[in-house]
Amino acid sequence: MTALRELSRAISVCRICRESPHGRPLPHEPRPVFQAGAKARLLIAGQAPGTRVHASGRPFTDPSGERLRQWLGIGPDVFYDPAKVAVIPMGFCFPGQDERGADLPPRRECAPAWRGLLMAALPRIELVIALGAHAQKWHMGAAARGNLTDTVRNWREGLTLEPAVIPMPHPSWRNNAWLKSNPWLVADVIPELQRRVRELTG
Repeated sequence: MTALRELSRAISVCRICRESPHGRPLPHEPRPVFQAGAKARLLIAGQAPGTRVHASGRPFTDPSGERLRQWLGIGPDVFYDPAKVAVIPMGFCFPGQDERGADLPPRRECAPAWRGLLMAALPRIELVIALGAHAQKWHMGAAARGNLTDTVRNWREGLTLEPAVIPMPHPSWRNNAWLKSNPWLVADVIPELQRRVRELTG
């Protein structure tokens, strides 16, 4: 517990994307957003905070969060309980947006600096929900396919990993077309996802 508390404190004041950036520095003040508790058995591995989460300082306080909680079959009371659910994005800070208004990829500094340390400090994690290709590549390694659709379609491969991983698309509204084109996600993946989430969160 002490190690995780100290690590969380260090991450909360991290400024490597401004002071030692890989490429251009973060264009605004860092505000790391994550949730971690030593007893958590479920990990949500997202991409990076969006504008609303950057403003609130709390993970998934946006429409994506509402859809994600529907997928998981849990309410905010369980989702925001760090003793049950850890929420650790690949990049802790809002990365900014491109010229089209889409969020940029997670900052490249975060995962190498912190992710291995955080996973070691969360020894009870049994299942990782990997949202998007960045999280899938980190948590699944060679089991992540060449593209997100193939990785999610072959989701059962992730259950053989330690900890187990269920790859999912990001719940953003930008993926509505993908969801309509891949109805098997709701029919096949989400029921098993919800069953496992219930087991791990009580």
